[in-house]
Amino acid sequence: MYLSPEEKGKIFKKHGKSNKDTGSAEGQIALFTYRIDHLTKHLKQNHKDFNTERSLVKLVGKRRSLLNYLMKKDILRYRAIVKDLNLRK
Repeated sequence: MYLSPEEKGKIFKKHGKSNKDTGSAEGQIALFTYRIDHLTKHLKQNHKDFNTERSLVKLVGKRRSLLNYLMKKDILRYRAIVKDLNLRK
């Protein structure tokens, strides 16, 4: 796979509470963002790969729902993760 367990641990350590904290909303959003970037690069080269395009759309929807949950639950955590991952311009 394109993402080794060590790299996942780094993502979760940076955005979650620890490298094994895979359940936090911030960690999941960060992982989805990494995967979305990876799939976007893939689709720029393979523009007819419709299965990957569908997966990308589903991932964006999952990330959006997690961001909505975080915004309702704790607006400060939402603003921090959006700023950290540069999701809004």
